[in-house]
Amino acid sequence: MSQHRHWPPLSPMQVGLRGRCPRCGEGKLFNGFLTLRKSCDVCGLDYSFADPADGPAFFVICFACIPSVVFGIWIEVAYAAPYWVHLVTTLPVMLLTCIPPLRPLKGWLVASQYYYKAEEGRRVLREEG
Repeated sequence: MSQHRHWPPLSPMQVGLRGRCPRCGEGKLFNGFLTLRKSCDVCGLDYSFADPADGPAFFVICFACIPSVVFGIWIEVAYAAPYWVHLVTTLPVMLLTCIPPLRPLKGWLVASQYYYKAEEGRRVLREEG
C-alpha cells in the first residue's frame, strides 16, 4: 500500500462502472451491493471523500423509472389490464430497469468525484489587512 507511488489518471467511466478503485483500478469499491468500502484493498485509498448522495437514484428515476411507469400506464390504458397482468409485466420491467443500474451509476459518480477532485463547497473568507 504505497502512498508515494504515482497513479496514472483512470477514466471514471472505465473503473466506476466496473466497481473498481478510482486510483488504482484494481481494488474493489463496494462491500455488498451499494455499500462503499472504507478503503481500497489494493492501494489503500480512503473512500471517505466519496458522497454520491442521491445521484444514482436520481439518474435511475429519470432514465429508467419514468419509462417503466409509462409502460405500465400504456398497458392499463390500451388493454384495461387486470392487476395480475401488471404483476407479471410491469413489476418485472420496473425491477429490471431500476435496480441493476444503481451500482454502476454509484461507482461512476464516486470515480468521477475522485477524478475531478470534487469536494463539498466551502466559503472562502478574505483576510483583512
